[in-house]
Amino acid sequence: MVKIAPSILAADFAHLAADVARVGGDVDLLHVDCMDGHYVPNLTIGPPVVAALRPHTDVFLDCHLMVDNPGRLLHAFAQAGADGLSVHVELGDTQALLAEIAALGLRRGLALEPETSYDAVEPYLGQIDLLLVMSVHTGYGGQPFIPEVLSKVRAARGDIERRALAVEIEIDGGIKVANAGQACEAGVDILVSGTGIFGADDPAAAVRAMRAATS
Repeated sequence: MVKIAPSILAADFAHLAADVARVGGDVDLLHVDCMDGHYVPNLTIGPPVVAALRPHTDVFLDCHLMVDNPGRLLHAFAQAGADGLSVHVELGDTQALLAEIAALGLRRGLALEPETSYDAVEPYLGQIDLLLVMSVHTGYGGQPFIPEVLSKVRAARGDIERRALAVEIEIDGGIKVANAGQACEAGVDILVSGTGIFGADDPAAAVRAMRAATS
């Protein structure tokens, strides 16, 4: 069954714990978009917000690091209570970063931008737990879904199954009820949705509708 991970980037930061509680019983993960204003132009949150949120939920905290030097922050995120960290293949030093995430006891994620070829991440499939395929350009929420990235999902799904790897595929960007099924048919295991969930009048109902659309 597909897993659903609301992105807290679209939540009300003045009432973050309350928004998380509204969906906590219906979701599998919480996606945390961490941006530094350098790798991407936007500036969002870091380890202090993860640490503040951790006592209010036991849901898996899935942290996506859109930062230009993630190695400096891995330990801080681990101490804050992150459960998984995803870094971008475009930054280089990929093998060392993944090894450090593993040493911290966290789930190892590798992300790639819409323009980046699947060939860039394929060599690391045996070293990760999660492949994060971006279906919008990193940096801002609310962008439209880029369907062309599903070819990378299909390629990854084929390789993961052929090699019998325990790697989940996550997709993030423009995911709504209308395209959730399309993503899952391509081979996605985890759907990240920000405005598609927290932008709804009833976020928990939006989660259930998305799950129903993939069954």
